[in-house]
Amino acid sequence: MKKMRIMGGKPLSGEVTIGGAKNSTVALIPAAILADTPVTLDGVPDIKDVHNLMSILKSMQVSSKFEGDVLTIDPTHILPTPLPNGRIKSLRASYYFMGALLGKFGEAIVGLPGGDDIGPRPIDQHIKGFEALGAQVTNEHGAMYIKAPDEGLHGARIFLDMVSVGATINVILAAVKAKGKTIIENAAKEPEIIDLATFLNNMGANIRGVGTDTIRIEGVDHLAAHNSHTIIPDRIEAGTYLAMAAAAGDGVLVKNIIVEHLDAFLAKMEEMGVQLDYYEDSIFVHPTKSLKMVQIKTAPYPGFATDLQQPITPLMLKAKGEGLIVDTIYPKRVKHVPELIRMGADITIENDVIILHHADQLSGAEVSADEIRAGACLMTAGLMAKGVTTIYNVDNILRGYDRVVSKLRGLGAQVEIIDDVKSASAS
Repeated sequence: MKKMRIMGGKPLSGEVTIGGAKNSTVALIPAAILADTPVTLDGVPDIKDVHNLMSILKSMQVSSKFEGDVLTIDPTHILPTPLPNGRIKSLRASYYFMGALLGKFGEAIVGLPGGDDIGPRPIDQHIKGFEALGAQVTNEHGAMYIKAPDEGLHGARIFLDMVSVGATINVILAAVKAKGKTIIENAAKEPEIIDLATFLNNMGANIRGVGTDTIRIEGVDHLAAHNSHTIIPDRIEAGTYLAMAAAAGDGVLVKNIIVEHLDAFLAKMEEMGVQLDYYEDSIFVHPTKSLKMVQIKTAPYPGFATDLQQPITPLMLKAKGEGLIVDTIYPKRVKHVPELIRMGADITIENDVIILHHADQLSGAEVSADEIRAGACLMTAGLMAKGVTTIYNVDNILRGYDRVVSKLRGLGAQVEIIDDVKSASAS
């Protein structure tokens, strides 16, 4: 196990470049096995999730090579191997192999997904979609057994009972080679879904309507990559650094941003009084002075992203008045709160509503990053705090933030990752 040590109180300055979107990457890598040719992805973030997915590919005899930010995947010798529980449980997004394997081979055996513990994220909508396409789904000994009929999957009209990014992506992966037309209604609209559809369409898929609540798919027989696919910038990483720059910065330029992907988030920053200069694909964050509290309510895209409610929390602690955060997506996403209280924050939780008050000064402390975005929150709090902050379970941060130490150091932060000898000896 590793931990992160941050010496706080040093203003950030300079520029930082955002990497490719984690939430695109973890869908694109499973999607690559649908191709009948090698696949090249550009702008791949160097995060633990990518290396975990490469390990899963290897177990299926799929070779992959990761150099710089370019990942090449060769699925031409793939074997339909049951995917073991251990690797799947370490990475929730690997459940996209359910849809990809079902679309590729007409069957999949996949261990039930794990990932961040932020409350229930049921896969019933995924199963509903697979069954509508003709597959039989059973749960045996902690694994999902999914099998298409002998004649293969067929197109269907599928209405998702709730807006689900995961279910939308998994149904697309399963339906892209199914016979006939599939219509997904009440589909999620996230940019990462558009990125996935662009990748598949460039290989010969016929997917229309992504970015709206109705997606139409005409099944095709073959998919082949002719050019590399460049992954969109990570809007969650971008939002994290924008909030960090406002909370602990002395003028920071955040580069490689698609501004439209962050409209709801940027609106809240401006409402707080943060001064932002917009350029074609970058944003300059001015040093903040007087800020006012806001109320934040998360919602499916294009609303305020649930993944950004924790990263913006330390910035809100600088504001005057009382602020509220209501996460309608994952109401139990509050594990960062007791850690911030340990650092001197004035935060309470009442009926799943986070209530924040101004904090004159946070103090360094030993805290735990129990999931990715909580870890991002604690990094910013550590940069704001007086003294040393030590963040345990830092692997959760490394799962989702590309080259985070080098990027923070490039902004002037005093940060390092070291072995957690105490945890290592205990295990």
